[in-house]
Amino acid sequence: MEIYCSDCGKDFGHQNALKTHQCSHTKQKPHQCSYCGRSFNRHCTLQQHQHIHTGEKPYHCAQCGKGFNRKDCLKQHRRIHKEEKPYHCLQCGNSFNRLSHLQRHQQIHTGERPYYCLQCGKSFSDQGNLRKHQHVHTGEKPYCCSQCGKSFNRQYDLRRHQRIHTGEKPYHCSQCGKRFPHQSNFRKHQRVHTGVKPYFCSHCGKAFNRQDHLQRHQRIHTGEKPYFCSHCGKMFTYSYVLKSHKCTNSKTLNDLKMLS
Repeated sequence: MEIYCSDCGKDFGHQNALKTHQCSHTKQKPHQCSYCGRSFNRHCTLQQHQHIHTGEKPYHCAQCGKGFNRKDCLKQHRRIHKEEKPYHCLQCGNSFNRLSHLQRHQQIHTGERPYYCLQCGKSFSDQGNLRKHQHVHTGEKPYCCSQCGKSFNRQYDLRRHQRIHTGEKPYHCSQCGKRFPHQSNFRKHQRVHTGVKPYFCSHCGKAFNRQDHLQRHQRIHTGEKPYFCSHCGKMFTYSYVLKSHKCTNSKTLNDLKMLS
């Protein structure tokens, strides 16, 4: 016997399934996490969430053995091995294996940052990044490395750090074979092959494949000189010019010592 939802007409085979579904209409969240107090409308969603606190990772990749606390995270990870990138940016053609990565990338083009930190005014493109940033002000570091004891305010940073101990380099370039421990470095490297330059200078229109290269270039227009010599106080636009200056300055001092 099929049971129908009175709100949307969707049919269910069991009464329990209907009750769980109806929580989406009522916004009711009866299942609460005993660790952090967060509530969920489904018990299975609560169980998945609790893996964050317990550290349990029941879903494993058959190719590299990496464990995940959620089945959908394992599914997304498998695309790294398949090199599947179904999400494409219509503005620059860059491709991604996760929708969230595409959405985050598109903010480069839109510049949208609607979430603001009330303590320092820094803005963020999504609420999750704002919450993670706020740990900087609270000093909270809930994620601890079991191998060296170092603590982090973001779980993502802990996972990245642990690759120092494991030597894991899961991101593989199919064009040159080079491997990377972090996806951000892998994406930057791929632009060498694709020629994609998504970062544009608003002053002269010159394009760059890395954001740090754009920031360095913009000093030509702004006149910013963040590097200074501690001996003479002279300021420089680029770090390599400061290094060159220090070498020259050191040689001059040595020559003066020899003459004296």
